[in-house]
Amino acid sequence: MSHLNTRDLVIDIPDRPDAYPLGLTIEPGQVWGVLGPNGAGKTTLLHTLAGLRDARRGSVCLDVQPLTTLPRRQLSQQLGLVFQDRQDGFPATVLETALIGRHPWLSPWQMESADDVAMAERSLEALDVLHLKDRLVSTLSGGERQRVAIATLMTQAPHTWLLDEPTNHLDLHHQVAVMKLLTERAKAGNAIFMCLHDLNLAALWCDNILLMFPDGEACWGPADRMLVPNALERLYNQDLETVEVDGAPFFVPKRS
Repeated sequence: MSHLNTRDLVIDIPDRPDAYPLGLTIEPGQVWGVLGPNGAGKTTLLHTLAGLRDARRGSVCLDVQPLTTLPRRQLSQQLGLVFQDRQDGFPATVLETALIGRHPWLSPWQMESADDVAMAERSLEALDVLHLKDRLVSTLSGGERQRVAIATLMTQAPHTWLLDEPTNHLDLHHQVAVMKLLTERAKAGNAIFMCLHDLNLAALWCDNILLMFPDGEACWGPADRMLVPNALERLYNQDLETVEVDGAPFFVPKRS
C-alpha cells in the first residue's frame, strides 16, 4: 500500500495569500477528516491531492514519486475521488456508472468481465443501491446518487480514497452506514481522506483531523488533540457546548 505525502504543499486559491504549507502523510489504515468553514480550501485541497489542480508551491507524492510523473491510468489505480458535485455527462444506469470504476484497470477497448460486473454489484449492495442497478442515475434522489458515487469509488478499488462531503444528501441511517463502510475500508488497508462539515461525524469516526482556517492557517494531528472547543470555536467563529456520548465528544452550537 502506498503512502500519500505532501511536501510543503500550498494550494492555489485565486486572490488569496499563500496558505500554511501542508506536510501530511496519509497512511493506509487511517481515517482523516478535513474540517473548515466554507471557502477555506477543502475542495481545492482534495482536487490538488488527486492531481486535478496544480499546487501553488510544493508537491504531492505517492511514496517518493511526485503525482505529476505518474501516468493517469496508474494514478487512478492508486487514488480515487468522490466529488462534491456531479454532472451527468450522458444517460447511464446505476450499474453502468459503477462499472466506470473499473476503467483504470482495463486496456483500451477492453470490455468489463463477469468479475468486474460482480465487483460492481457487490459495491452497489454495500451501499444499499443494488436494487436500483437498472435505473438511470438521472432519475435518482440526491442521496441515492451519492451512494452510487461511493459505490463507483469502491468498484475502482484504489489504495487511497479522497471524498468531498461523502455524507452529503444522506439520511441519518445512510450517513452512519457510509461512515462504517469507510472505517471498514481503512481497517482493510485503505487510506481514507474526506472533507466533512459535521463535527460529530468526525469525532465518531476519524482518527486524524486537518483543520483549515479561512485565512490559510492549518493544523493537523490525532483527533483527540484537534477536536477541542477552543480550536473549533475559532475555526467556525461559533461558540460550542461539548458533551460526551459513548466516550466521544459531541458538539452543539450555542444559541447566543
